[in-house]
Amino acid sequence: MIILDAGQVREHLPMEQCIEAMAAAMQAASGSRFISPPRQMFPLEGGGIFAVMPGMGRELGVYGSKIASVNPGNSARGLPAIHGIVVLFDYDTGVPISVMDGAEITAIRTAAASGLATRLLAREDARTLGLFGTGVQAITHLEAMRSVRPLQSVRVWGRDPVSTQRFAREQAERLGMEVLAAGDPGEAASCDIVCAVTNSPTPIVEGRWVRPGAHVNLVGAHSLRTREADTQLIQRSSVYVDLLSSQKAEGGDIMIPVEEGAITLDHVVGEIGQLLAGDIPGRRDDRAITVYNSVGFVAQDLYAAASVLEALRRGS
Repeated sequence: MIILDAGQVREHLPMEQCIEAMAAAMQAASGSRFISPPRQMFPLEGGGIFAVMPGMGRELGVYGSKIASVNPGNSARGLPAIHGIVVLFDYDTGVPISVMDGAEITAIRTAAASGLATRLLAREDARTLGLFGTGVQAITHLEAMRSVRPLQSVRVWGRDPVSTQRFAREQAERLGMEVLAAGDPGEAASCDIVCAVTNSPTPIVEGRWVRPGAHVNLVGAHSLRTREADTQLIQRSSVYVDLLSSQKAEGGDIMIPVEEGAITLDHVVGEIGQLLAGDIPGRRDDRAITVYNSVGFVAQDLYAAASVLEALRRGS
């Protein structure tokens, strides 16, 4: 059995490779070629979550599970909020194949899924990025957006001005490009591409700030009572999701406006896997606003993990 830590996962899962793995995962899930029951979420003291997410895919040749903990209080301890493992078993024999760092898989595949959605939905001439958040997902989303569009400048907004300034300075030095702390959230939201990757329980991206033609990735909310976008943004946008069944169970960004009566579920154009298959339309024109709302599902984790193993076996 192969055991891989975070560094080994990162080495064998470059962003471009993971984006392609997400395309396969989303098509398999939308095409009912991947089976997964609803994930089990157990509340922990302090607002945390312990989650078990099993799934299987015949074409992938494996079944397995991601087992993870989410601890919002970890930021004060200088630790990541998400920890976990991904376990893979051979589909035919049930022999354990691998255990690998689940937090690193999650960090990369979440951003890669947003990168895939951005590749499909953002304007071809999109050059500016607005980032909400300064954590791990902000770093990986910056990498993913740079993989699919030739960004020229980035505006970052976070609730802590000191952390935001530090993040902007470090990323500008690392990437050799313009990364600046936004003076207010509206400045970040007015970019060509917007990524919200926070744990805010209430809207931080308002529809009145978002310009015609923008593409928005909403990533941070994972319950029916939390959301990062206000109702106006969802109403103004053509909305795409990772998996509609997951959205109904956990997607506050969509389901809160539905409960308000502001939209119906028919407002959602469909799943990214359906868009890849040509079953639903993409961006209408250069003035349309598109939104990709992600809550994540285990096919993404298992396809990413299988991609790591394939790269390891190739020696790449």
